[in-house]
Amino acid sequence: MFDFAPTTDADKATLHADLLFAADAITRDEPDAIANMANVAALIWQYLPDLNWAGFYRMVGDELVLGPFQGKPACIRILLGRGVCGTAAQTRETQLVEDVHAFPGHIACDAASASEIVVPVVHDGRLIGVLDLDSPRPARFDAADAAGLEALVQRIADRLG
Repeated sequence: MFDFAPTTDADKATLHADLLFAADAITRDEPDAIANMANVAALIWQYLPDLNWAGFYRMVGDELVLGPFQGKPACIRILLGRGVCGTAAQTRETQLVEDVHAFPGHIACDAASASEIVVPVVHDGRLIGVLDLDSPRPARFDAADAAGLEALVQRIADRLG
């Protein structure tokens, strides 16, 4: 049994370090990618404040398909190059969007979302999917979030696909 809890009133760097530790520990000995995605989405939801959606889209064939997440029901399929998730998948670059309404082609699964960060999950040169976080707060995500989430994805990518 795991009992992880974010440090109360921790700064952003500490939250991301604690999240990385927890995600590494909970996925280390589990071979099932879906189970690992589910637990990591739950940890992100628990550790990072001001989110209204946190989860994964998996690369299936030539499109992204909804994976484990926390939040309201979401779009099920996203084509590469479409929206923030599809752009992150196509470019294999983190997309940090301060105002989703200003992002060309943004896909509004939840009208409450105001900002978004999407990190591609790549292992051995293969796109596994993307990690997607939304917030109802404009400009919720910054370079520290990008660095923390990129480190997280890099650490556990081999356990996600």
